[in-house]
Amino acid sequence: MLCNPPHLPEATAQHPSMLDPWQMAQHWGVGTVMAVLTAIHGPAYRDPGAAMAIAADGRFAGAITAGCVEADIILRAEQVRQTGTVQFLRYGDGSPFFDLRLPCGGAVEVRLFLLRDPEVLDALADARTQRRAVSLQINGDGRMSLQAWHPTGLNDTTFHCGFTPALRFLIFGNGPESAAFSSLVHGLGYDHLLLSHVQSILAVARTSGSPTQEIGTLATLDDLSCDAQTAVVLFYHDHDYEPLILQRMVHTGAFYIGAQGSRSTQARRLERLAALGLDKSELVRIRGPIGLTQSSRDPRSLAISVLAEIVDLYARTETARLLETAR
Repeated sequence: MLCNPPHLPEATAQHPSMLDPWQMAQHWGVGTVMAVLTAIHGPAYRDPGAAMAIAADGRFAGAITAGCVEADIILRAEQVRQTGTVQFLRYGDGSPFFDLRLPCGGAVEVRLFLLRDPEVLDALADARTQRRAVSLQINGDGRMSLQAWHPTGLNDTTFHCGFTPALRFLIFGNGPESAAFSSLVHGLGYDHLLLSHVQSILAVARTSGSPTQEIGTLATLDDLSCDAQTAVVLFYHDHDYEPLILQRMVHTGAFYIGAQGSRSTQARRLERLAALGLDKSELVRIRGPIGLTQSSRDPRSLAISVLAEIVDLYARTETARLLETAR
């Protein structure tokens, strides 16, 4: 699960299923019932750890499936609210609820419990703001505690819900490609920052709602926060801007560093950086050409292609990295 939550519903037009249930549970407080997907059998729309928060007035945030059982969960949440008793439910194949089917043909197990540990959600919110990987431990009686990061999964009656820092982007560039990429990730709710030497590009990005920063001095680059969940992307046609940025970025924890350009451009880029003193272990971190469709030339197509490449790499490597770190 991701650590950076979206805005509260009062300040967003997002569908309730897209809202962060843990943040909303913290916001709604007393009377909130949590529904957590603890196991899946066969095909399923969401992974274990998916959750819903159901407020006392019937509002909800998050989702367990694609809308197949959420209405029933909201009804049962009222029972949990009245009795305080945890409910363990199974929907789909092998479920006693024969009238509630999952079109995918699989089954899901869901735990419903009344929120009784608001201080734990406060601590969780702090950890997510600080971009720390943590785990929410949910006992069989519905009591929660915050632990060091643990993979999401069920251990007897205890469920561990792992939270990792959310994917974020540092975007550099002076042309339409950087503005298009910034607009795309902003629209999808990703944490990001666009940095440019050109005021007109910064103005365009600000108009679309993206945070921006002018690249002025070396201190601008040195002050950037760049952890292991950060992707750095350069969109320059004038590649003279790149060496200073790349020299700084290869010494950060960024899991992805990529720069726009053809194969020949990439070869010249690496030769130039090698001449400036970067060694092979540093040069190999710099990707190019970037994007799943490396021939993309339209700024919007390129933005989609690069985002797909980064999201795919993040999904394939982040859990493995955390497991290695936890050993």
